[in-house]
Amino acid sequence: MRLLLTNDDGIHAEGLEALERIARALTDDIWICAPEYEQSGASRSLTLDEPIRVRQVSERRFSTTGTPTDCVMMAVTELMGGVRPDLVLSGVNRGANLAEDVTMSGTVAGAIEGMALGIPSIALSQMSWPIAGQAISTAPLFAPAEHFAPGIVRRLMEIGWPNDVVMNVNFPSRPIEAILEVEVTRQTFRDVHVRRAEKRTDMRGNAYYWMGFRPEKSRPAAGTDLAAIYDGKISVTPLHIDLTHMETVNRMRSVLGGAPPRG
Repeated sequence: MRLLLTNDDGIHAEGLEALERIARALTDDIWICAPEYEQSGASRSLTLDEPIRVRQVSERRFSTTGTPTDCVMMAVTELMGGVRPDLVLSGVNRGANLAEDVTMSGTVAGAIEGMALGIPSIALSQMSWPIAGQAISTAPLFAPAEHFAPGIVRRLMEIGWPNDVVMNVNFPSRPIEAILEVEVTRQTFRDVHVRRAEKRTDMRGNAYYWMGFRPEKSRPAAGTDLAAIYDGKISVTPLHIDLTHMETVNRMRSVLGGAPPRG
């Protein structure tokens, strides 16, 4: 099995090293193409207004000045010698990609680009802060992902999934022995606003801002990605990029369809 690995944290990220160890448990045929610099929050952006530079780090290992989407497209169409991968793995992201965050995630975007190119793709993310009331792990951050991901990836490949779907896998920040369950979940939406801009002042007296997140818990429904992580479970969410809200489509067809309204 030929694997293509990418991420959004950059070619030097600890999570990419963890992903390579996960991949080594599955095959020796591994290719890597990741951003030269961190691209967290890049979503599915393409680099269209400047050239993309490619640096060959070693055999089958490349970095680019582009986004995760650029990296997967470049690897499949230009860098892998015309032999397509059997699977794209994107991650392991430092921090979970859950709920509405998946629409901004460069990690998920890397997997989506693989799917768009007709390749089964999985995004892998590691929760990086503990949930209140749960045991705190003293193991390395990516230990849960490294321990459980090879078995989950093998099982997913055995089961298979539709061509227009990517798998979004999130690992809780708990001791390995305390992670007892995998749950297939649906994406949810937080009922609290966790994104924030922190205003600071530089040495010249000018304001600037750091964007970030508050580790504030939502109140998700059972069966959702957030609820599973809060319960210390591994969350596996099938995602697709058809954003159509069919309930609204069906409701509006009877009142807006036909000739365009006047005035």
